[in-house]
Amino acid sequence: MWRDLAPIGRDAGSRGYRRYAWTGADADCRAWFRAQAESRGLTHELDRNGNQWAWLGDPAAGDAVVTGSHLDSVPDGGAFDGPLGVVSAFAALDELRARGARLTRPLAIVNFGDEEGARFGLACVGSRLTAGQLTIEAAHKLRDGDGVTLPQAMEAAGYDPSALGPDPERLARIGAFVELHVEQGRALDLTGDPVGIASAIWPHGRWRFDFRGEANHAGTTRLADRRDPMLTYAETVLAARREAELAGAVATFGKISVEPNGVNAIPSLVRGWLDSRAADQATLDTVVTGVEKAAREYAERHGIDLDVVRESFTPVVEFEDALRGELGTILGGAAERPVPVLGTGAGHDAGILSASIPTAMLFVRNPTGVSHSPAEYAAEDDCLAGVAALADVLEGLACR
Repeated sequence: MWRDLAPIGRDAGSRGYRRYAWTGADADCRAWFRAQAESRGLTHELDRNGNQWAWLGDPAAGDAVVTGSHLDSVPDGGAFDGPLGVVSAFAALDELRARGARLTRPLAIVNFGDEEGARFGLACVGSRLTAGQLTIEAAHKLRDGDGVTLPQAMEAAGYDPSALGPDPERLARIGAFVELHVEQGRALDLTGDPVGIASAIWPHGRWRFDFRGEANHAGTTRLADRRDPMLTYAETVLAARREAELAGAVATFGKISVEPNGVNAIPSLVRGWLDSRAADQATLDTVVTGVEKAAREYAERHGIDLDVVRESFTPVVEFEDALRGELGTILGGAAERPVPVLGTGAGHDAGILSASIPTAMLFVRNPTGVSHSPAEYAAEDDCLAGVAALADVLEGLACR
């Protein structure tokens, strides 16, 4: 499975992945998912929001156990973020069948669409729509960098966008969702464990900072006469690092657009996107407020106009104690010591769905801690340990 999936959407230059929602690479990933489902005799289904499902058993029976993740990527992302959860789900099903396990609940594997938000700027679009956390109106307004709306992109890919929206009936059929994911950090590497259980997802969000100045000639305009928004943006980037360090949080300006974007032109507009995350809401608020305060002070000093827009936000997610405890019991029985429980600063579909259904997550060790990069990596032995752990969890939940 891994060899078949690995070439899809891989850039020859960067060696990273560019699997963006509703593109050719996305279509190839979806075809791969469908082939994996059908080769196992599973019922393949595409829901109203473009998420893929592979069912074993009758979905209408309810109380289903669902696993899976996503197949899309960030720009030049790594091979494991998302796909490891989907590949491991199919492998875990193969393991259950090899064990002769008898399911007493329906089982499904899911590929959620547009989890990374690389194309339209909003993460977890497929799961947000399903859970009703993204309105139909807001979804129709999502545009990519070329001005193509989400419905237009879906239609161009051969899908009908008219049914986009909440899917409470589908969620009502699910009794538990367990997502396996490569760890995006080094906690497991430091403890020496191949697999861990998630406790919570930090609150996080994305804010757009629009710095507006005055375009002018880079060679003939005196420094004293400039209204250069790039200068204010640069100072704000440094302020974000400072505020994050003081608070014990993280803050990153990782995306920028510039107008008119000429080498010999002072910009008229610099637009930067801030991603910030913290262990609790109060700390996150402190960081973002501090960054905005500093940005406005710099902007006033340099004669720059500033607008700040919160584009997305996800509050802290505490995974359900009962389901998390059940995973610990299932996995702890065969372990020499308790399976570690750890928090994460990364968002996931499991976090979105946690407001509607019981969810949990398993993490597989990442020896470097690198993620969202071609250098992202997990050793084969650890991946196989993740498959075994997921199979144990699915057997414990769906075969009782």
